[in-house]
Amino acid sequence: MARPRLPPAERVRARLARSLGRELAGGVPDGYQRLGRVLLVRVPPGLWPHRAELGEAWREELGVETVLARAGPIGGELREPSVVRLAGGATVTEVVEHGIRWRFDAARIMFAQGNRVERQRARRLVRPGETVADLFAGIGYFAIPAAVGSRTTRVLAVEKNPLAHGFLVENARLNGVADRLLPLLGDNRVVELPEHAVDRVFLGWLPDATPWVGRSLRLLRRDGGVLHVHRVDDVRVPLAAAAEKVAAEIVASGGRLRGPPSAREVKPYGPGRRHLVVDAVAAPG
Repeated sequence: MARPRLPPAERVRARLARSLGRELAGGVPDGYQRLGRVLLVRVPPGLWPHRAELGEAWREELGVETVLARAGPIGGELREPSVVRLAGGATVTEVVEHGIRWRFDAARIMFAQGNRVERQRARRLVRPGETVADLFAGIGYFAIPAAVGSRTTRVLAVEKNPLAHGFLVENARLNGVADRLLPLLGDNRVVELPEHAVDRVFLGWLPDATPWVGRSLRLLRRDGGVLHVHRVDDVRVPLAAAAEKVAAEIVASGGRLRGPPSAREVKPYGPGRRHLVVDAVAAPG
């Protein structure tokens, strides 16, 4: 009977042990993130001088085209990743998730696999005939699932990063929703959007999209709509307290709550923190 194949990290360790020794090779972490033909790995400090050899080992063992390593935190208003290429070349890749195709440059654009449940939920939440606004559209994280759900849905997708906007346009075409998704390039604070014409607004910016509640209220229909406000909070902050922060911002911005908001955890967000989304039914004042 054939022996079961070892997990990928163990195979990489075994390959590196032949040239670097078992002790050094043993520091290869188990975890990795596969983004289509691109692999994202972590390189411990002790292996950094051997990063090219490490990258080639990962590339050959998993059969990917390119291996990238995290070099720092995601930063800036445009949420750009900090990575270093270890092996391979091309970094434009494609991920298929719940039947939706996402094309992007893994070296220059963030794609959080931990948000996949929330992306799927966006597709379920949007109802036929709704007009939806996504003020932080990126490559279409919520805008495309929203548009995929129904041919009668209309989506206004605003993105400030020209590179991400280009992939947003491409992904709308790839997924057959270009006829009902309008990609808008620019800062959502000044991009012209129709007031009192939207049923639902996605605010997917971290660490905290709460400051955009006032802008979103002006977009909602006068009889109200739904806001999906993403934020990062300490794990010790109860979900109800996070929801109350968004509720307070709605009232402070002149809006009216149409019911108690609710909060849910999307994913862990580093030590002691978590990524939340608050759903609130509200109306402009």
